[in-house]
Amino acid sequence: MYLKDLQLLNFKNYTSIDFKFNPKINCFVGKNSVGKTNVLDAIYYLSFTKSFVSSVDAYNVKTDESFFLIQGNYQRKEKAEHIHCGYKKGQKKQIKRNRETYTKYADHIGQFPLVMISPLDSELITGGSELRRKFVDGVISQYDKQYLEALLNYNIALKQRNSLLKQFAKEHRFKQELVEVWNHQLLKYGSVISGKRSSFIEEFLPYFQKFYDLLTNDNHKIRLNYHSQLLEDGFENLLNQSLHKDRMVQHTTVGVHKDDLLFLLKDLPIKRMGSQGQQKTFLLALKLAQYQHIYRCSRIKPILLLDDIFDKLDKERVQNLIQIITNEDFGQTFITDTNQERLKLALHQETENVEIFLIEE
Repeated sequence: MYLKDLQLLNFKNYTSIDFKFNPKINCFVGKNSVGKTNVLDAIYYLSFTKSFVSSVDAYNVKTDESFFLIQGNYQRKEKAEHIHCGYKKGQKKQIKRNRETYTKYADHIGQFPLVMISPLDSELITGGSELRRKFVDGVISQYDKQYLEALLNYNIALKQRNSLLKQFAKEHRFKQELVEVWNHQLLKYGSVISGKRSSFIEEFLPYFQKFYDLLTNDNHKIRLNYHSQLLEDGFENLLNQSLHKDRMVQHTTVGVHKDDLLFLLKDLPIKRMGSQGQQKTFLLALKLAQYQHIYRCSRIKPILLLDDIFDKLDKERVQNLIQIITNEDFGQTFITDTNQERLKLALHQETENVEIFLIEE
């Protein structure tokens, strides 16, 4: 699968622009803040029906305009596909595939798989557990519709249970049978989520170690530990035991929405003991493993977006990364950088498969 072209209208800093892409590697070169990342964000939008940078669609409309439009033509499984994403302030956005409008945006997720690597990935290490859960959810949801459906339904039940707890506290009353309704929903969908997350970590780790070894000569053992309350006790027991606390704090304190992923290097948290270089390599390996895992499960090569990642890598790691992404296991890649000469040097053996776009303010 690859993106043949892209049209933007009033999207972020672009009034109107068209791109035609190389099926293999496309590079956007320019100074900081000229709009390189905005192009990648538009490509991301075509896959996920939302921006990578801002989930509020109104913020993605060009200043003094009232709407934006993103359109792309793909070659997917030997078939031409057209994706249309349009938004007008005050109205619901429209997502169309081959002129057919989606009634549920979730139906589009995974149809055009994509992996993005950006400087914001550092928050996976430094940030809270919610970001790491989102990473896991984002990987599995691109190839497993049952998981995505369970996740959406679980979040609905969680929101309703929390709302009920707040209502009971406000009205100084409590009805166990109403809580049980939402407990049943949490149990039903939470068990699906927990099981699939556990299986994912087990299948994902060999890819992760492989890419870490390819990127560096450290020869360090890396691990991902899936931490979940449901692995310690049954979910139903946890809900019953935590009910008193839940009523006091007015929200649900146990469940898969509390899961975390622990990143370990040599059996120690990489957040505390890893150097900047090791953390950068760790994150690159994580995202490349995400690519490989989605490809194995969906049999579609995702689009790969690399946003300004060469700046913090040494020459050896840059060359190792280029060697990986130009391998036949990888498909179309989009790269942003401020240094055209660095890109040309890194990609000097791939000149026939590279298109470079100079982005100016």
